Amino acid sequence: MNSPDCRGLSEALMTDTDDAIVRPVVGRKSPKLGRLAVIVSSGPDLDRLTRTLPVTEHPVRLMMSRLFLETGAVAGYSIVGPVVGAPYAVMVMEPLIAWGAREIVFMGWCGAISPQAEIGDVIVPTGAIIDEGTSPGYGAAALAVAHPAPALRRRITSALSARVMAFHEGPVWSTDAIYRETPEKVARFQARNALAVEMEASALFTVGRFRGVQVGAVLVVSDELTTFSWKPGFKDDRFRQSRGAVIEVLKDLCQNPL
Repeated sequence: MNSPDCRGLSEALMTDTDDAIVRPVVGRKSPKLGRLAVIVSSGPDLDRLTRTLPVTEHPVRLMMSRLFLETGAVAGYSIVGPVVGAPYAVMVMEPLIAWGAREIVFMGWCGAISPQAEIGDVIVPTGAIIDEGTSPGYGAAALAVAHPAPALRRRITSALSARVMAFHEGPVWSTDAIYRETPEKVARFQARNALAVEMEASALFTVGRFRGVQVGAVLVVSDELTTFSWKPGFKDDRFRQSRGAVIEVLKDLCQNPL
């Protein structure tokens, strides 16, 4: 946390009940964010979303991520990415909250572990099993289930339904160790009815609850591990088309706030 790229985000700032020594900074150059922030995991998806909305890139960067604000006198929404992995996702999320975001929607990719889900399917997590190392720092127990904000999850599903998009709802498994997704682990989380495995949702949900902000997620299935062998689908047309459709849903959420 002592690198020059990170210090600008991690100096102590407002007095609150948090006992952490290092906290996100709010200074004169910090952006003033609207209520909604969208975190996008992939660079190509970030580029596509920001091309379809009236946004301007802000000069403040969040580590390795780019920040975009709605163009105009008052920014109603912001978009940030790319973001990969629970620790980094939370390092980006915390400043967004400090700068004013109160609703955070995450778009990511996931690997199906349930026969219900296939490459190109869309999943709206109802919970995320904690198998990553960030959530315990916010008081959550390993292998517990972190939940999205119910109201924001309903807005996401309503926006998908409005575009007549099929989607699954159910729990997912969040892990830091993508190269340790063993048959034993996949079977264990299949037994807990997880639809897919990904890397960020449980930490984002945990921090949302800790900070008192609403967090929801929408995932697109990029690959399959259901039969304990890997079936990648990153070049599959349906995966590409579903990502484009989800981007349109995110656009709807940005342009039609509550």
